[in-house]
Amino acid sequence: MNKMSSKIRDNDDNCEGRCALKEELNKKIKEQRVVVDELSNLKKNRKVYIQQRNSNIFFLADRSQTLASCKREMDNMKKDLQDM
Repeated sequence: MNKMSSKIRDNDDNCEGRCALKEELNKKIKEQRVVVDELSNLKKNRKVYIQQRNSNIFFLADRSQTLASCKREMDNMKKDLQDM
């Protein structure tokens, strides 16, 4: 095997890895968009709970703060996708 074929294979592997990361990030952005839409369409008196990380415990949260946080997270994911 020569150096040229090794470099081509490395580039192919790198491209496949990037494509897989982009697909995963796109999937997460779509999921986040659903969360934002759901939170946006809740009635004002509805309660929102957030899950404690690495736990099955949920805590009562402020709807508007949760919505803002989810929007920021989605914006960050979109920015990360554009930077790829």
